[in-house]
Amino acid sequence: MTSIPTDTSRPAGILRLANSFCDAKALLTAVELGLFTTLHGGAADVAEIRDRLGLHGRGLSDWLDLLVELDLLESREGRYSNGPGAERHLVRGADSYIGGFIERSNRNLYPAWGRLSEALRTGKPQSGSDFDAVVNTPEVLAQFIGSMDALTRVLGPQLIDAYEGWSGYQSVLDVGGCRGALASQIVKACPHLSGAVFDLPQMAPFFDEKVAEQELTGKVSFHGGSFFSDPLPSADIVVLGHVLHDWDREQRRFLVEKAFQSVNPGGVLLVYDRMLDRESSRVENLVISLDMLLVTDGGSEYTVAELREHAEAAGFVSVEDRPLGDDDTLVVAHRPA
Repeated sequence: MTSIPTDTSRPAGILRLANSFCDAKALLTAVELGLFTTLHGGAADVAEIRDRLGLHGRGLSDWLDLLVELDLLESREGRYSNGPGAERHLVRGADSYIGGFIERSNRNLYPAWGRLSEALRTGKPQSGSDFDAVVNTPEVLAQFIGSMDALTRVLGPQLIDAYEGWSGYQSVLDVGGCRGALASQIVKACPHLSGAVFDLPQMAPFFDEKVAEQELTGKVSFHGGSFFSDPLPSADIVVLGHVLHDWDREQRRFLVEKAFQSVNPGGVLLVYDRMLDRESSRVENLVISLDMLLVTDGGSEYTVAELREHAEAAGFVSVEDRPLGDDDTLVVAHRPA
């Protein structure tokens, strides 16, 4: 793969950065069209790919060659095949598929980022639909759930490894847990735990499908409601993962206080988000914070210091933080016995 200058002290580097959206759109389009799934069965030439995907043909070889340069495809004697990462993570139906989040990026985030200047001028989201519209449209909700599942496939095992205290408790509640993908992973890894998910009622059919697929029916339960207006179930371990960044500072404070009431005495609150303290992930997490500007009414990423302030004000003690995976931070807050 040819290295292109990205040194922004030079014109070529600035121009390369300005056009990096082209690389992203090449990948987003490949997932949208199902290219990597099509190539899962073996290599194909340009004509075969054109016919399988129903494409015109003009520009096709350039697009495929760009994906080769981006290390997503491999090319040999005029035939294209998936690169190792694409074969592992971008073939629909595979357990390690992360394309659900990429599909959401293509459908929602990519157009919204085109209106970043308007968002900065007005402070208003630019995604074109609020979450009420998402959850009340089953096909759109299914796409959203697919993107959440993609994240959970990566972060779930990392969370299970990063927190060492599972064995000391009997129950876990995932607040905003979608269809139970994370709760299912935790209960499978720690079968002594009973699991619960709290999310909007529209998630219930998707939850039932997931726990049945995981053979956990009766072991993980679903509780429908709004965490701003309805009580949360009690549990020894309460998880808020990629939830607080959807809301503004005061709403985050409210949710941490509500979580304190949900955690059984002697239990713990686990919070993970793309917090802004990790120097190694500074660029990535600032991008996610701007995503929140574009798709929510008041959300943003935040610092460990802010979360510690909310947690201690609510009554939690021994608030600890540690890295989680490549970009997230995990905060563990204990409720006194």
